[in-house]
Amino acid sequence: MKSNHNSQPDAVPAGSSRRDFLKASAAIASVFVAPGVMLYQTSIARSPDQAVDSTVRWGMLIDTNAMTEADVDKCVSACQREHGWKSTGKPTDTQWIRKLDLLDLETGYKKSLPMMCQHCEDPPCVDVCPTGASFKRADGIVLVDKHTCIGCRYCMLACPYKARSFIHENLTDQLAVAPRGKGTVESCTLCVHRIDRDGVNAVPACAEAVNSANRKPMVFGDLNDPNSEISRRLAKLGAKKLRADLGLNPGIRYQGL
Repeated sequence: MKSNHNSQPDAVPAGSSRRDFLKASAAIASVFVAPGVMLYQTSIARSPDQAVDSTVRWGMLIDTNAMTEADVDKCVSACQREHGWKSTGKPTDTQWIRKLDLLDLETGYKKSLPMMCQHCEDPPCVDVCPTGASFKRADGIVLVDKHTCIGCRYCMLACPYKARSFIHENLTDQLAVAPRGKGTVESCTLCVHRIDRDGVNAVPACAEAVNSANRKPMVFGDLNDPNSEISRRLAKLGAKKLRADLGLNPGIRYQGL
């Protein structure tokens, strides 16, 4: 298949990790990261003593056979609403999640799927980041710390899925759940604010937009739990990891490719 394609921020104690800092955040604050750029920091809705740990690995299973082209459009729109980014049709647009159209040149078969950060177990974006702004939480979610991102865009070059975008424009309408800042890189967070609030009951906005009581083309859950819905479906039906040859072990899996 071929693709067409204002208050001051709290200081971080010496020796603290980025994850500890994020985990301990308890209030929404704003911080100026550059002249005229304001970045909102969001409290994580878990108590400080509930540390993120590696017993859980969050992932998503996407059944492309069950998803229509309209479903993929709904995923993109839901992500935009949830995180406050907009699309103008320009090549420099932010794309936390994008619609990818595939065409089998031999048969003419067409398919659309949602493409986002794959939340790799061994993320190349983290390896190349010179400041540590790109990092992976213990529970497998790959994020960007906007307070330390310098906008070098090495992570964008390293990502084989083209899943990250750079913020070129001035921002005036950020949402508290989605810290953003001009001159920084961003990507899908798996709706981490929902995960930290709801745990195993969390449903990312994209999945919420397309799932129903009778139909569930997107399944979110704990890949480490053999009894979770996502693990049971993977055990029964299998799925593909995009660019499995790279050995990155992404947390997003696709059925029907």
